[in-house]
Order: sequence, then C-alpha cells, then structure tokens
Amino acid sequence: MELSTVLLIILAVATALILVYFQYFYKSPRKGSLKIILAALRFVTLFCGLLLLINPKFASKDYFVEKANLILLVDNSTSMQDGASEADIFKAIQQIRQNDALSERFTIHQYGFGNTISTTDSIQFDQSNTDVSYALTTLNDVFVNGNNAIVLFSDGNQTLGRDYEHIKLNENSSIHPVVIGDTTQYEDISVGLINVNKYAFLRNSFPIESTIRYQGNKTVSSTVTISINGNRVHQERIDLSPTKNSQTLNTLVEAQSVGVKTIKIEVVTLENERNTANNSKETAIEVIDEKTNVAIISDMLHPDIGALKKSIESNEQRSVTLLKPNVSKSELEDVGLIILYQPNRNFRSIYEFANNSGANHFTITGSKTDWNFLNQIQESFTVSGSRQPEDILPVMNNAFGLFGLGNFAIDGFPPLKGTLGDIQLNKDNDILMFQQLQGIDLDKPLFVILTESNTREAVLFGEDIWRWRAQVYRNGQSFDTFDEFIGNLMVYLGSNKQRNRLELDHELVFDNASMAKVRASYFDETYQFDANANITISIKGKENDFSRVSPMLLKGSFYEVDLSDLEAGEYEFTVTVQDENLSRSGAFKILDFNPEKQLVSSNYKKMERLASKYKGQVYYLDKLEELQINLSSSQQFLPVQKSRDNIVSLIDFRILLGLIILSLAAEWFIRKYNGLI
Repeated sequence: MELSTVLLIILAVATALILVYFQYFYKSPRKGSLKIILAALRFVTLFCGLLLLINPKFASKDYFVEKANLILLVDNSTSMQDGASEADIFKAIQQIRQNDALSERFTIHQYGFGNTISTTDSIQFDQSNTDVSYALTTLNDVFVNGNNAIVLFSDGNQTLGRDYEHIKLNENSSIHPVVIGDTTQYEDISVGLINVNKYAFLRNSFPIESTIRYQGNKTVSSTVTISINGNRVHQERIDLSPTKNSQTLNTLVEAQSVGVKTIKIEVVTLENERNTANNSKETAIEVIDEKTNVAIISDMLHPDIGALKKSIESNEQRSVTLLKPNVSKSELEDVGLIILYQPNRNFRSIYEFANNSGANHFTITGSKTDWNFLNQIQESFTVSGSRQPEDILPVMNNAFGLFGLGNFAIDGFPPLKGTLGDIQLNKDNDILMFQQLQGIDLDKPLFVILTESNTREAVLFGEDIWRWRAQVYRNGQSFDTFDEFIGNLMVYLGSNKQRNRLELDHELVFDNASMAKVRASYFDETYQFDANANITISIKGKENDFSRVSPMLLKGSFYEVDLSDLEAGEYEFTVTVQDENLSRSGAFKILDFNPEKQLVSSNYKKMERLASKYKGQVYYLDKLEELQINLSSSQQFLPVQKSRDNIVSLIDFRILLGLIILSLAAEWFIRKYNGLI
C-alpha cells in the first residue's frame, strides 16, 4: 500500500474522531455509557464513509514462467506421399514432443495445412493443394507475443497462394524447415501454363498459347501435340537446353462444331525422365454460334464508358460498339442492346427508335443529363425537384430476384454522383439498389429494372460506376466479380424470354473436383426468392455407372451442392424442386489435373532461403537430433519468469456499505428507544 493512502486513512480516523467529539462530547452535559455507545456508532459511520471515498488498494504479485512456443507445422498435401510415409512423420513429431529438454523450454503446438490450416494431432496426406504462405501468415497472426519457433515439415513445393519466400513475419518468429522428399534434381520436361479463351465462335479461329518447360543440363528435343476431343490438330518439334529452358507455342485452331471442347497438350517423354505426370495438361473451351452486339451511345467522354466496355467484352460472347447519338437507324437495327449514357436532346432519334422497335435499353444518368428532355421523351420514369448533384451511396435490395448477382456485393463501395430529386417509376419495376445520402437510407431507387411489357429496361441514377469496378479489383485483385454482375445484367436485358423460376449457375468445366459446385436460385409464383424450398440434384456420369441424388443446401440467397468428392469425368445433372413440377438440367466436366503431382523433387533451396531469412536452419528427417539439440540449447528460447500485479481493494465496498447501514440503524434505534430523537 502506498504511503499516501496510509496517511489518508490516518487523516480519516482523525477527522471522524474530531467530528464525533464535537457532536457528543464538546459542551455536552449528558454523561454515561449511552453517550459512548452512540459516539462509537457515529464514528463507525463516518470512518466507513471516508474509507469509501479514499478506496484504499494494495498490490499483490503473481510470478509465473512464460515459455516460448514450439509450433510443429506439417504439410498434409498429397505430394508428401512420395517423400515420406505418414508413420515416419508421426514418429518424428512424437520424438520432438517427448523430448524433456524441449518440453521444459517450449509450449508445443501442432498444426496441419494444405488448402487451409487447422490444429491436429494426426498426419493425413490428403490435401489437394499446398499453401505454405497462408499457413505461416495465419500462425503469425495467432502467436503475436513471445518467441516462436516454427518447425516446418514440407517438401517446399507450393501450388496455391503467395510465394512464401517473400512473406513478412513478426521479428519474434524463427522458421526451421525439415525437408521431406528427394532433393535430387532430375531431368524433366513439362507442360506449363495454357492460355485459351473461355468461348470461341463457330467457324472462327481461336488461339491456344502453351508453355513447355525443361529442367536439366543438356540439349534435348521433343514433340508437342495439341488435340481437341482426341483429334490431333497441331504438332510441333521443339529444342530446349539449360540456357533456353522454356518455349511458348502460339497456335490458331478453327472452331468446327458447337459445344464444350477438351483441349489436351502433350509433350513426348524424355528418355530417362522420372516424372511423367506433368507431360500433359488439359483445358477446355466452349464453342458457341451466336454473339451479342451492345452499343454504348454517348455524346461525351467518360471513364464509365471504358469500364463498361471492358466488363461487357470480358465475355467473348459479347462485343461493344461506341456510337454517337447521330447514328443511323440501320446501324441500330444490328444491335442487340442499347446503353444510353447521360442522354440529352441529341438522343431524340435514339429514343424514337427504341419506342418504335421495342429495343431493350439501359439508361445511365448523371451530372450532364438533360432532365427536361428525358422526362418528355420517355414514359418509364420521371425525375422532379431540385435535381442537385449529390454523392449517393448504394444500398443493396436483398429481395431482388430478377437474375443472379453471383458474389457481387457493394459493402464499402464508393458513392456515385447522382441527382437529388423525386423519382417516380411509371412501370412495373424491381429495384436492385436504393439510395443512401449522408448515412440516411432513402426510399428512392439508385439502380432499377423496369419489367412492364416485352421491352426490358434498366436505369442507373448515377455516374462514376468505373469506381465500383476499381473497388472490386482493390478488394480481390480481380475484376471478375464486377464483370460477372454486368454480364448477368447484359444476359437479362439482351433476352426477351420469360424469366425462369428455377435458375442454375455453374461452370461447364472444372480444373479439379475441389472446385466443383452447382448453384440454383428458386423463386415462388410471385418471383420472390423462396428460402424454404426442398431442392435436390440428380447426377449421372456419362462415362461410368455413377449415379447419385443429393439435397442442395441453402447458402444465403441461393442453394448449393459441393461435388468435391466426384472423380474426373463428364457428368449430367438435373435439379428438381420437390412438390413442384419444376426442374432444370445441365452438364459439366471435371478435368483430371493434380497440381501436387507436377513436381517430384523437394525445393530445399527455397526452404534454405526461408530459414536464412527468419533466423533458422534447414534440417532433414534423418537428422532431427541436431534440431532438438539446437532448439534446447538456444539462448533465444529461454523461459522467462514474469510477474503480474493484481490491484485489489483493501476492504470490499459492500462490507463498508453494510457497516454504515448497520451503524446508522443501530444509532437510530437506540436514540428512538431512549427518547433522544
């Protein structure tokens, strides 16, 4: 207890005594034991009250020993099967765990990783990918305090995520890799990256770009063959050497029929090559026989136009033409969808064409829009009021169900430059987004789909949509989510077909089974999303007798089934809504590609660089004794005795309050009994 607190307690005693003296003894003619009892009770009341104000505290110290963390991080990917058995790794880990010297110095933790990371006490080489960087950065976030020694059991070959050699960890972490597998570098030729378009058009030529890589110390020659659905379409002889260890082939192939085409690229195996799993690779392309032409009509230059053009043309089925408002009607007749960007009086002929022909169109307004003209020329909506420019934030309408939005979300998106005014919608509509102004949600549409009659129309009451595309890239390092959203909008606006109550969303080709998923959206008779439906999927293999019926699980605003347990091959499926005469069918293909089988030698040099960067050393499975000796004798990981100060009150305030109540009650009762009140 501090000296100042002791002095305050002494002062409280003195103060209470002085007050009691003046109340009961100073110039008081009354004598006897009754006066002493009342004075004592009054002293207790005053002293306890002063103690409550002082609130004296004292500190007690708890001493404890803080150990460093020894983290055993085990690669559970399938590539580890060729380097060591599960029993060997388990035996090595048990040897470390049962080491008394390490147990005295460290708190031992064990994690396994592949696609993700999790705590485990077992070894299972069943993960389809290796993401070393994710595992290390996750541990870095978990073990923030104290010294950490990470023992990494891995072959060093990463197939997913950032390059682990360049990640940044806390200074209190050291990494000690244990190399698993063969460190000998064998002569190897392989098929590397393949680039093809997602779609090709019938009777058009599409490019195939492939890279052939070589690892070895002599000059070799081999033959590369490109096949489509088993038919050879191109063959080429290549020469590679230690100095020229890769070559890129560019080939043009004609799309001769509609459908999904499997492209296989093979390179002939070298004479003494050990790893032949990477000598071939497959991909796929869909050949289609139609293309949608979208016209963006504008009387001004704006970044929105470029962003829309790139998003729309990210799908090879669509092309974009930039036109001025004075375009002829004959040119407009060849267009499948018209985008009117910030229309003014020069757009009169465009609106006359749209009104007469019933052409589907998408209107985007902004600061340069002529509202008087726009209110007169069309009957879909009316904007009145001040029409003052404002920054408007989007608010998603979760009940929107005209078409699927994929993974598109607008949380944290920048505002659009819109117009503050009263918006009246004159047709049946489905609002995609509402407006938010200065934190207040407005019951006004920002993005709306008008659904009356056979003409489909969309209106965006704001410019600078290019910022949304940039924000999507900033969030995920890819434009795909935004481009998919615009693509779904184009599909809806570009078609006059009646909307289906059951919509499917799936890829035609999956690189491997871990990515295979099918989604479905189901709407009731009022076209509202139904979250209580019972939806099943029936899957049948085209090349085998596989057949299965599985339920589809609700995942937010869609139903989904995970098909990661399927083998490679082609499958047909039918999605059925139970108790409804409603079903949709489709097909997909799972490619037989295992990235873990592309390399057979461990990347020990990279692990050496990682260890050097983080104050560690590389070890091998047959020399774990050296690892244990180094860790148990290192001065960096000595246990540290620490103390913890516990500050507690000298007397519980509830006891003091109880004493005050008791003393006051006793004093009042005694006074009352003796007639002193």
